[in-house]
Amino acid sequence: MQVEKHSIEELNQQHIKDHRRRFEFAVADLADLDEVLQKLVAFNIAIPSWALGTGGTRFGRFSGGGEPRSLEEKIEDVGLIHALNRSSNSISLHIPWDIPEHPDSIKTLASQLGLHFDAVNSNTFQDQPGQKLSYKFGSLHHVDKAVRKQAIAHNIEVIKYGVQLGSKALSVWLSDGSNFPGQLNFRKAFQNTLESLQEIYEALPDDWKVWIEYKPFEPNFYSTTIGDWGQSYLLASKLGNKAATLVDLGHHLQGCNIEQIVSLLLMEGKLAGFHFNDSKYGDDDLTVGSINPYQLFLIFKELVEGMDARGMNHATDIGWMIDASHNVKDPIEDLLQSVQAIKIAYAQALLVDKAALEAAQNNNDVALAQEILQQAYRTDVRPLIAEASLRAGGALDPIGVFRKLNVREQLVKERGSKTVATGL
Repeated sequence: MQVEKHSIEELNQQHIKDHRRRFEFAVADLADLDEVLQKLVAFNIAIPSWALGTGGTRFGRFSGGGEPRSLEEKIEDVGLIHALNRSSNSISLHIPWDIPEHPDSIKTLASQLGLHFDAVNSNTFQDQPGQKLSYKFGSLHHVDKAVRKQAIAHNIEVIKYGVQLGSKALSVWLSDGSNFPGQLNFRKAFQNTLESLQEIYEALPDDWKVWIEYKPFEPNFYSTTIGDWGQSYLLASKLGNKAATLVDLGHHLQGCNIEQIVSLLLMEGKLAGFHFNDSKYGDDDLTVGSINPYQLFLIFKELVEGMDARGMNHATDIGWMIDASHNVKDPIEDLLQSVQAIKIAYAQALLVDKAALEAAQNNNDVALAQEILQQAYRTDVRPLIAEASLRAGGALDPIGVFRKLNVREQLVKERGSKTVATGL
Protein backbone atom coordinates (compact mmCIF):
# COMPACT_ATOMS: atom_id res chain seq x y z
CA MET A 1 0.00 0.00 0.00
CA GLN A 2 0.94 3.66 -0.28
CA VAL A 3 0.18 6.66 1.91
CA GLU A 4 -1.39 9.36 -0.23
CA LYS A 5 0.19 12.79 -0.04
CA HIS A 6 -3.17 14.52 0.45
CA SER A 7 -3.86 12.35 3.52
CA ILE A 8 -0.60 13.50 5.09
CA GLU A 9 -1.37 17.12 4.23
CA GLU A 10 -4.85 16.93 5.76
CA LEU A 11 -3.48 15.54 9.03
CA ASN A 12 -0.69 18.13 9.01
CA GLN A 13 -3.26 20.92 8.76
CA GLN A 14 -4.90 19.74 11.98
CA HIS A 15 -1.68 20.50 13.86
CA ILE A 16 -0.16 23.34 11.84
CA LYS A 17 -1.01 26.14 14.31
CA ASP A 18 0.57 24.32 17.25
CA HIS A 19 3.57 23.46 15.12
CA ARG A 20 4.07 27.10 14.03
CA ARG A 21 3.97 28.25 17.65
CA ARG A 22 6.53 25.68 18.77
CA PHE A 23 8.72 26.25 15.73
CA GLU A 24 8.85 30.05 16.13
CA PHE A 25 9.79 29.67 19.78
CA ALA A 26 12.50 27.10 18.99
CA VAL A 27 14.20 29.21 16.30
CA ALA A 28 13.88 32.64 17.91
CA ASP A 29 17.62 32.91 18.54
CA LEU A 30 18.87 30.70 15.70
CA ALA A 31 21.00 32.71 13.29
CA ASP A 32 21.54 30.04 10.60
CA LEU A 33 17.98 28.76 10.34
CA ASP A 34 17.81 28.34 6.56
CA GLU A 35 21.14 26.52 6.42
CA VAL A 36 20.18 24.18 9.26
CA LEU A 37 16.82 23.38 7.66
CA GLN A 38 18.43 22.75 4.27
CA LYS A 39 20.83 20.27 5.86
CA LEU A 40 18.00 18.54 7.73
CA VAL A 41 15.92 18.23 4.55
CA ALA A 42 18.89 16.76 2.66
CA PHE A 43 19.85 14.27 5.37
CA ASN A 44 18.49 10.75 4.72
CA ILE A 45 19.06 7.42 6.47
CA ALA A 46 18.93 4.12 4.59
CA ILE A 47 16.56 1.37 5.74
CA PRO A 48 17.88 -2.21 5.61
CA SER A 49 15.70 -4.79 3.90
CA TRP A 50 15.94 -7.14 6.90
CA ALA A 51 14.50 -4.56 9.32
CA LEU A 52 10.95 -4.55 7.94
CA GLY A 53 9.94 -7.66 9.86
CA THR A 54 9.84 -8.58 13.52
CA GLY A 55 13.22 -9.56 14.91
CA GLY A 56 13.97 -12.06 17.64
CA THR A 57 16.55 -13.67 19.85
CA ARG A 58 17.97 -17.18 20.10
CA PHE A 59 15.08 -17.87 22.49
CA GLY A 60 12.29 -17.06 20.11
CA ARG A 61 10.60 -14.71 17.68
CA PHE A 62 7.08 -13.34 17.85
CA SER A 63 6.08 -12.22 14.38
CA GLY A 64 3.57 -9.46 13.85
CA GLY A 65 0.86 -9.21 11.25
CA GLY A 66 1.22 -7.72 7.82
CA GLU A 67 4.94 -8.37 7.53
CA PRO A 68 6.44 -8.14 4.02
CA ARG A 69 6.45 -11.50 2.24
CA SER A 70 8.76 -10.50 -0.59
CA LEU A 71 11.43 -8.01 -1.57
CA GLU A 72 8.78 -6.02 -3.41
CA GLU A 73 6.72 -5.65 -0.26
CA LYS A 74 9.81 -4.65 1.72
CA ILE A 75 10.47 -1.90 -0.80
CA GLU A 76 6.84 -0.80 -0.45
CA ASP A 77 7.30 -0.57 3.32
CA VAL A 78 10.40 1.60 2.93
CA GLY A 79 8.32 3.72 0.55
CA LEU A 80 5.75 4.10 3.35
CA ILE A 81 8.43 5.21 5.79
CA HIS A 82 9.86 7.70 3.32
CA ALA A 83 6.43 9.09 2.47
CA LEU A 84 5.89 9.79 6.16
CA ASN A 85 9.26 11.24 7.17
CA ARG A 86 10.90 12.22 3.83
CA SER A 87 14.19 11.09 5.37
CA SER A 88 14.50 7.45 4.27
CA ASN A 89 15.03 7.53 0.53
CA SER A 90 17.19 4.42 0.17
CA ILE A 91 17.13 0.71 0.94
CA SER A 92 20.07 -1.53 1.76
CA LEU A 93 19.74 -5.12 0.55
CA HIS A 94 21.02 -8.19 2.36
CA ILE A 95 21.90 -11.04 0.03
CA PRO A 96 20.93 -13.89 -0.14
CA TRP A 97 17.99 -12.96 2.12
CA ASP A 98 16.70 -10.54 -0.52
CA ILE A 99 17.94 -11.52 -3.95
CA PRO A 100 16.59 -9.22 -6.70
CA GLU A 101 15.48 -11.88 -9.18
CA HIS A 102 14.28 -9.22 -11.62
CA PRO A 103 16.57 -6.24 -10.98
CA ASP A 104 15.06 -3.94 -13.62
CA SER A 105 11.55 -4.24 -12.20
CA ILE A 106 12.87 -3.97 -8.64
CA LYS A 107 14.75 -0.81 -9.54
CA THR A 108 11.66 0.62 -11.26
CA LEU A 109 9.47 -0.08 -8.22
CA ALA A 110 11.96 1.64 -5.93
CA SER A 111 12.18 4.64 -8.25
CA GLN A 112 8.41 5.00 -8.33
CA LEU A 113 8.48 5.31 -4.53
CA GLY A 114 11.30 7.85 -4.56
CA LEU A 115 13.90 5.32 -3.44
CA HIS A 116 17.32 4.17 -4.56
CA PHE A 117 19.64 1.40 -3.39
CA ASP A 118 22.30 1.95 -0.76
CA ALA A 119 25.11 -0.50 0.06
CA VAL A 120 24.53 -4.21 -0.59
CA ASN A 121 25.39 -6.60 2.23
CA SER A 122 26.93 -10.05 1.87
CA ASN A 123 26.29 -12.99 4.21
CA THR A 124 28.93 -15.58 5.04
CA PHE A 125 27.85 -15.97 8.66
CA GLN A 126 25.20 -18.55 7.76
CA ASP A 127 25.05 -21.66 5.63
CA GLN A 128 22.42 -21.32 2.91
CA PRO A 129 20.32 -24.13 1.36
CA GLY A 130 22.32 -26.00 -1.26
CA GLN A 131 25.62 -24.48 -0.18
CA LYS A 132 28.49 -26.85 -0.92
CA LEU A 133 30.86 -25.97 1.96
CA SER A 134 30.07 -24.82 5.51
CA TYR A 135 31.01 -21.59 7.28
CA LYS A 136 30.86 -23.25 10.69
CA PHE A 137 34.53 -22.44 11.28
CA GLY A 138 34.63 -19.20 9.34
CA SER A 139 34.56 -17.88 5.81
CA LEU A 140 37.17 -15.41 4.55
CA HIS A 141 39.61 -16.50 7.27
CA HIS A 142 38.96 -20.26 6.95
CA VAL A 143 41.91 -22.67 7.01
CA ASP A 144 40.47 -24.38 3.92
CA LYS A 145 41.15 -22.37 0.78
CA ALA A 146 38.10 -23.88 -0.91
CA VAL A 147 35.83 -22.36 1.75
CA ARG A 148 37.55 -19.00 1.34
CA LYS A 149 37.04 -19.19 -2.43
CA GLN A 150 33.34 -19.91 -1.93
CA ALA A 151 32.98 -16.88 0.35
CA ILE A 152 34.90 -14.68 -2.09
CA ALA A 153 32.65 -15.80 -4.93
CA HIS A 154 29.56 -14.94 -2.90
CA ASN A 155 30.81 -11.40 -2.24
CA ILE A 156 31.58 -10.90 -5.93
CA GLU A 157 28.08 -12.14 -6.77
CA VAL A 158 26.65 -9.56 -4.33
CA ILE A 159 28.64 -6.84 -6.11
CA LYS A 160 27.09 -7.90 -9.42
CA TYR A 161 23.58 -7.63 -7.94
CA GLY A 162 24.47 -4.21 -6.61
CA VAL A 163 25.69 -3.00 -9.98
CA GLN A 164 22.37 -4.02 -11.52
CA LEU A 165 20.51 -1.95 -8.90
CA GLY A 166 22.73 1.13 -9.02
CA SER A 167 24.38 0.58 -5.64
CA LYS A 168 27.91 1.86 -5.06
CA ALA A 169 29.17 -0.06 -2.02
CA LEU A 170 29.63 -3.56 -0.64
CA SER A 171 29.23 -3.93 3.12
CA VAL A 172 31.09 -6.87 4.69
CA TRP A 173 30.58 -8.15 8.22
CA LEU A 174 32.28 -11.40 9.21
CA SER A 175 31.43 -13.63 12.15
CA ASP A 176 34.82 -15.34 11.66
CA GLY A 177 36.58 -16.01 14.95
CA SER A 178 37.09 -18.63 17.65
CA ASN A 179 35.39 -19.79 20.82
CA PHE A 180 38.40 -21.27 22.63
CA PRO A 181 42.12 -20.54 23.11
CA GLY A 182 44.24 -22.54 20.71
CA GLN A 183 41.41 -23.03 18.23
CA LEU A 184 42.82 -20.47 15.80
CA ASN A 185 46.13 -19.04 14.66
CA PHE A 186 45.39 -15.29 14.89
CA ARG A 187 48.09 -14.21 12.47
CA LYS A 188 47.17 -16.73 9.77
CA ALA A 189 43.47 -15.98 10.16
CA PHE A 190 44.10 -12.26 9.64
CA GLN A 191 46.36 -12.92 6.65
CA ASN A 192 43.76 -15.20 5.09
CA THR A 193 41.11 -12.51 5.60
CA LEU A 194 43.29 -9.85 4.00
CA GLU A 195 44.06 -12.03 0.99
CA SER A 196 40.37 -12.87 0.56
CA LEU A 197 39.37 -9.22 0.80
CA GLN A 198 42.04 -8.33 -1.75
CA GLU A 199 40.35 -10.61 -4.30
CA ILE A 200 36.98 -9.04 -3.53
CA TYR A 201 38.54 -5.56 -3.73
CA GLU A 202 39.88 -6.30 -7.21
CA ALA A 203 36.34 -7.13 -8.35
CA LEU A 204 34.97 -3.73 -7.27
CA PRO A 205 33.96 -1.33 -10.04
CA ASP A 206 36.06 1.84 -10.13
CA ASP A 207 33.36 3.96 -8.49
CA TRP A 208 32.55 1.47 -5.71
CA LYS A 209 33.65 1.16 -2.08
CA VAL A 210 33.97 -1.78 0.28
CA TRP A 211 32.89 -1.12 3.87
CA ILE A 212 34.57 -3.33 6.47
CA GLU A 213 32.60 -3.82 9.67
CA TYR A 214 34.00 -5.03 12.98
CA LYS A 215 32.64 -6.61 16.16
CA PRO A 216 34.42 -7.70 19.37
CA PHE A 217 32.36 -10.82 20.08
CA GLU A 218 29.36 -12.90 19.00
CA PRO A 219 28.75 -15.42 17.60
CA ASN A 220 32.33 -16.29 18.54
CA PHE A 221 33.24 -15.48 22.12
CA TYR A 222 37.01 -15.86 22.49
CA SER A 223 38.20 -13.96 19.42
CA THR A 224 36.83 -12.22 16.36
CA THR A 225 39.14 -11.91 13.38
CA ILE A 226 37.97 -8.34 12.68
CA GLY A 227 37.28 -7.51 16.31
CA ASP A 228 37.74 -3.77 16.57
CA TRP A 229 38.15 -0.57 14.58
CA GLY A 230 41.93 -0.90 14.52
CA GLN A 231 41.81 -4.26 12.77
CA SER A 232 39.24 -2.95 10.29
CA TYR A 233 41.31 0.18 9.69
CA LEU A 234 44.41 -1.93 9.13
CA LEU A 235 42.63 -4.02 6.51
CA ALA A 236 41.13 -0.96 4.82
CA SER A 237 44.52 0.74 4.73
CA LYS A 238 46.19 -2.29 3.17
CA LEU A 239 43.43 -2.69 0.59
CA GLY A 240 43.46 0.86 -0.78
CA ASN A 241 41.40 4.00 -1.30
CA LYS A 242 38.19 2.15 -2.09
CA ALA A 243 38.09 0.51 1.36
CA ALA A 244 36.97 2.06 4.65
CA THR A 245 35.73 1.14 8.12
CA LEU A 246 32.02 0.78 8.91
CA VAL A 247 30.95 1.62 12.47
CA ASP A 248 28.03 -0.25 14.02
CA LEU A 249 27.12 1.47 17.30
CA GLY A 250 26.37 -1.90 18.94
CA HIS A 251 29.70 -3.46 17.99
CA HIS A 252 31.74 -2.17 20.91
CA LEU A 253 32.52 -3.26 24.43
CA GLN A 254 30.78 -1.37 27.24
CA GLY A 255 32.26 2.03 27.96
CA CYS A 256 33.98 2.31 24.59
CA ASN A 257 34.45 5.91 23.43
CA ILE A 258 32.79 5.57 20.01
CA GLU A 259 32.92 9.29 19.32
CA GLN A 260 36.72 9.25 19.57
CA ILE A 261 36.92 6.33 17.13
CA VAL A 262 34.67 8.23 14.72
CA SER A 263 36.79 11.36 14.98
CA LEU A 264 40.04 9.54 14.16
CA LEU A 265 38.61 7.48 11.29
CA LEU A 266 37.12 10.62 9.79
CA MET A 267 40.41 12.46 10.20
CA GLU A 268 42.16 9.67 8.26
CA GLY A 269 39.53 9.57 5.53
CA LYS A 270 38.64 5.98 6.44
CA LEU A 271 35.13 6.34 7.88
CA ALA A 272 32.75 4.50 5.55
CA GLY A 273 29.58 5.19 7.51
CA PHE A 274 27.27 3.87 10.20
CA HIS A 275 24.91 1.14 11.22
CA PHE A 276 22.78 2.95 13.81
CA ASN A 277 21.17 1.25 16.81
CA ASP A 278 21.38 1.45 20.60
CA SER A 279 22.38 -0.93 23.37
CA LYS A 280 22.38 -1.43 27.11
CA TYR A 281 24.62 -4.50 27.39
CA GLY A 282 26.00 -5.67 24.06
CA ASP A 283 24.85 -5.76 20.46
CA ASP A 284 21.25 -5.29 21.59
CA ASP A 285 20.05 -3.74 18.30
CA LEU A 286 17.59 -1.48 20.11
CA THR A 287 15.87 1.62 18.74
CA VAL A 288 18.38 4.38 18.02
CA GLY A 289 18.54 6.90 20.86
CA SER A 290 16.41 4.83 23.21
CA ILE A 291 19.18 4.09 25.75
CA ASN A 292 21.98 6.65 25.36
CA PRO A 293 20.90 9.66 23.30
CA TYR A 294 23.73 11.81 24.71
CA GLN A 295 26.34 9.51 23.22
CA LEU A 296 24.53 9.69 19.88
CA PHE A 297 24.71 13.49 20.07
CA LEU A 298 28.43 13.38 20.93
CA ILE A 299 29.06 11.13 17.93
CA PHE A 300 27.27 13.58 15.66
CA LYS A 301 29.16 16.49 17.19
CA GLU A 302 32.40 14.81 16.07
CA LEU A 303 30.89 14.02 12.69
CA VAL A 304 29.78 17.58 11.99
CA GLU A 305 33.10 19.04 13.14
CA GLY A 306 35.18 16.47 11.27
CA MET A 307 33.19 16.57 8.04
CA ASP A 308 33.23 20.36 8.00
CA ALA A 309 37.00 20.30 8.51
CA ARG A 310 37.33 18.12 5.40
CA GLY A 311 34.76 20.05 3.34
CA MET A 312 32.47 17.02 3.11
CA ASN A 313 28.77 16.88 2.25
CA HIS A 314 26.98 15.74 5.41
CA ALA A 315 24.23 13.96 3.51
CA THR A 316 26.14 11.99 0.91
CA ASP A 317 29.86 11.68 1.62
CA ILE A 318 29.52 8.78 4.06
CA GLY A 319 26.86 6.08 4.48
CA TRP A 320 24.01 6.33 6.99
CA MET A 321 21.94 3.24 7.75
CA ILE A 322 19.85 1.75 10.56
CA ASP A 323 20.65 -1.77 11.73
CA ALA A 324 18.20 -2.70 14.47
CA SER A 325 16.01 -5.62 15.52
CA HIS A 326 12.41 -4.80 16.34
CA ASN A 327 11.49 -7.65 18.66
CA VAL A 328 8.46 -6.19 20.44
CA LYS A 329 7.54 -3.07 18.44
CA ASP A 330 5.87 -2.52 15.12
CA PRO A 331 8.91 -2.49 12.77
CA ILE A 332 7.75 0.56 10.83
CA GLU A 333 7.10 2.55 14.00
CA ASP A 334 10.47 1.51 15.39
CA LEU A 335 12.25 2.62 12.21
CA LEU A 336 10.41 5.94 12.24
CA GLN A 337 11.54 6.47 15.84
CA SER A 338 15.13 5.64 14.94
CA VAL A 339 15.24 8.06 12.02
CA GLN A 340 13.74 10.74 14.26
CA ALA A 341 16.40 10.14 16.93
CA ILE A 342 19.21 10.33 14.38
CA LYS A 343 17.94 13.60 12.95
CA ILE A 344 17.50 15.07 16.44
CA ALA A 345 21.13 14.26 17.31
CA TYR A 346 22.27 15.67 13.97
CA ALA A 347 20.27 18.88 14.45
CA GLN A 348 21.64 19.34 17.97
CA ALA A 349 25.18 18.88 16.66
CA LEU A 350 24.55 21.58 14.05
CA LEU A 351 23.68 23.98 16.89
CA VAL A 352 26.98 23.59 18.74
CA ASP A 353 28.81 26.94 18.93
CA LYS A 354 32.04 25.68 17.38
CA ALA A 355 33.97 28.93 17.79
CA ALA A 356 33.07 29.22 21.46
CA LEU A 357 33.89 25.55 22.04
CA GLU A 358 37.28 25.88 20.36
CA ALA A 359 38.07 28.94 22.49
CA ALA A 360 37.11 27.08 25.66
CA GLN A 361 39.27 24.14 24.63
CA ASN A 362 42.25 26.37 23.88
CA ASN A 363 41.85 27.99 27.31
CA ASN A 364 41.46 24.65 29.07
CA ASP A 365 38.10 25.88 30.33
CA VAL A 366 36.60 22.48 31.04
CA ALA A 367 33.38 23.69 32.66
CA LEU A 368 32.59 26.11 29.82
CA ALA A 369 33.28 23.43 27.18
CA GLN A 370 30.77 21.16 28.90
CA GLU A 371 28.21 23.95 29.10
CA ILE A 372 28.54 24.72 25.40
CA LEU A 373 27.98 21.08 24.41
CA GLN A 374 25.08 20.58 26.79
CA GLN A 375 23.43 23.81 25.73
CA ALA A 376 23.09 22.32 22.23
CA TYR A 377 22.12 18.88 23.52
CA ARG A 378 19.38 20.24 25.79
CA THR A 379 17.81 22.29 23.00
CA ASP A 380 14.47 20.87 21.89
CA VAL A 381 15.04 20.59 18.14
CA ARG A 382 11.95 18.52 17.41
CA PRO A 383 10.14 21.54 15.88
CA LEU A 384 13.05 21.89 13.42
CA ILE A 385 12.77 18.23 12.45
CA ALA A 386 9.03 18.62 11.96
CA GLU A 387 9.51 21.75 9.85
CA ALA A 388 12.10 20.02 7.67
CA SER A 389 9.71 17.12 7.14
CA LEU A 390 6.88 19.53 6.31
CA ARG A 391 8.98 21.40 3.76
CA ALA A 392 9.98 18.12 2.13
CA GLY A 393 6.36 16.97 1.86
CA GLY A 394 6.31 14.64 4.87
CA ALA A 395 4.32 14.42 8.09
CA LEU A 396 4.72 16.67 11.09
CA ASP A 397 4.19 13.58 13.24
CA PRO A 398 5.10 10.47 11.20
CA ILE A 399 4.09 7.88 13.82
CA GLY A 400 0.88 9.78 14.56
CA VAL A 401 -0.06 9.71 10.88
CA PHE A 402 0.90 6.03 10.61
CA ARG A 403 -1.54 5.25 13.42
CA LYS A 404 -4.34 7.59 12.39
CA LEU A 405 -4.35 6.14 8.89
CA ASN A 406 -4.41 2.60 10.35
CA VAL A 407 -1.52 1.60 8.10
CA ARG A 408 -0.65 -1.59 10.00
CA GLU A 409 -4.28 -2.72 9.99
CA GLN A 410 -4.41 -2.24 6.22
CA LEU A 411 -1.18 -4.18 5.78
CA VAL A 412 -2.63 -7.05 7.81
CA LYS A 413 -5.69 -7.08 5.56
CA GLU A 414 -3.52 -7.15 2.44
CA ARG A 415 -0.89 -9.65 3.63
CA GLY A 416 -2.46 -11.62 6.45
CA SER A 417 -2.02 -11.80 10.20
CA LYS A 418 0.48 -14.67 10.20
CA THR A 419 3.03 -13.50 7.68
CA VAL A 420 6.75 -13.75 8.38
CA ALA A 421 9.22 -11.41 6.71
CA THR A 422 11.65 -13.12 4.36
CA GLY A 423 15.23 -13.63 5.49
CA LEU A 424 14.62 -13.64 9.23
